Amino acid sequence: MPKLIDAHTHVQFAAYDNDWKEVIDRSLAQNTWLVNVGTQKDTSAKAVEIAEKYSEGVYATVGLHPIHTEKSHHDSQELGNNEEAKGFSSRGEGFDYEYYKGLNQNEKVVAVGECGLDYYRLTEETKEKQAEVFEAQINLAAEIKKPLMIHCRQAYSDLINILNNQKPILGNPSGIIHFFSGTKENAKELLNLGFYFSFGGVVTFVRDYDEVIKSVGLDKIVLETDAPYVTPVPHRGKRNEPAYVKYVAEKLAEILGKDSEEVAAKTTQNACDVLKI
Repeated sequence: MPKLIDAHTHVQFAAYDNDWKEVIDRSLAQNTWLVNVGTQKDTSAKAVEIAEKYSEGVYATVGLHPIHTEKSHHDSQELGNNEEAKGFSSRGEGFDYEYYKGLNQNEKVVAVGECGLDYYRLTEETKEKQAEVFEAQINLAAEIKKPLMIHCRQAYSDLINILNNQKPILGNPSGIIHFFSGTKENAKELLNLGFYFSFGGVVTFVRDYDEVIKSVGLDKIVLETDAPYVTPVPHRGKRNEPAYVKYVAEKLAEILGKDSEEVAAKTTQNACDVLKI
């Protein structure tokens, strides 16, 4: 079967505490590599720890998600139910530049992030803090010469403004806009800034992204699951996992009018190019 890369997943999350190895083994058995994306100190460290157990096929990113820059929603799939043990996530985590720089030195770490902006639960303090932390991670990526893994929710205008201001230090390529949900105009601006785009299981059950996918084009698309979230058809309603990224590839082939093997080959090459895998 053709090789695929799930460029954005979270098998290090609490949702997989009892079977993360089996989940990864299923993915590798079908020739699907994966990148576990860190969201704060503990999930970043665990992503690296897991990646180190595999000679190839399993990688990590390290960074601070915008929702964890201050007191935020506690997601049991991410952090588990023991809030006492994860206390800093309830208080919010300042960006510890040296800590994240240290983790990023590991050769299995392929990007800085998940970083960016998330205005879903918005206050003015939120905007200022998120921008500060995002800029710090852009600086870190520039220093260690790794791409960015970007999260953006209801904040594309501010995100693009920050990236334009930081354009002189962005890498080439700049990174991946994960789970892209912006407009075609947003996509055009981000393409001009050197970014690729990942799409996941949502494309298998809504048509909202079809025109943006066509406007971006296969040359700048990578696959993702964002597991354990957004499980694709035909497994919708169950916990997601990297092995299901094949359904995203099949739907993208349908949307783009391409052969599924071409989509598999090109998205895999794109992920290798941007993440230097």
